[in-house]
Amino acid sequence: GKTGVNHPLGKNMVGSFHQPQCVFIDTNTLSTLPDRELQSGVAEVIKYGLIRDADFFDWQEKNMASLLARDPDTLRYAIKRSCENKAEVVKADEKEAGVRATLNLGHTFGHAIENGSGYGVWLHGEAVAIGTVMAANMSARMGWIDQSLVKRIYDIMDAANLPVELPLDSPMNAETFLKVMSVDKKVANGQLRLILLKGELGNCLFTGDFDEQAMKDTIDEFVAECSGASKVAA
Repeated sequence: GKTGVNHPLGKNMVGSFHQPQCVFIDTNTLSTLPDRELQSGVAEVIKYGLIRDADFFDWQEKNMASLLARDPDTLRYAIKRSCENKAEVVKADEKEAGVRATLNLGHTFGHAIENGSGYGVWLHGEAVAIGTVMAANMSARMGWIDQSLVKRIYDIMDAANLPVELPLDSPMNAETFLKVMSVDKKVANGQLRLILLKGELGNCLFTGDFDEQAMKDTIDEFVAECSGASKVAA
């Protein structure tokens, strides 16, 4: 029920809310997608397990190979459970005033990657995959999640053939990340707000109350191997 249009300042900066009368999903059309496009979509499926459905995440870990192989029953379950999760969130917060923002796990970092690299270089889900790993990295730096969960996130993204780091030739640097993130749609009254993981698998929060140095350290780590990378001043 939400549409968004990219703007030079950022991803999905112009948009509207309009709920559909009905949603029809024909899973047979997925057979027409290149592997890379399917994998990109899986990044958003993984997100639901991380933010609110631990059992679904466990299921994905066991069934990722089958999902990428486009097994019909596996696809149907993954889509059904994803839709159920999203519908529950949207029903509680249609206009994204609070809990619906948690559906953007990994998107603030991810949108910065898409914008800073040039739209079209990365598929959306690929950028979100790296952004999700960055959000997990930052959450662990603050002691909000255990390193074992960070490893599970790395591993499931890798199993889905999704990127977990920036390539050596990425144009991204620390200043670009911060510049693009400063105009993210979740900024309120000049304050950046992020979706971060906290506690056991399946729990997250949407907050502006975080350790900025942990964010800078996370960005520094991910751009350290990129050509022309520069660190954020402490």
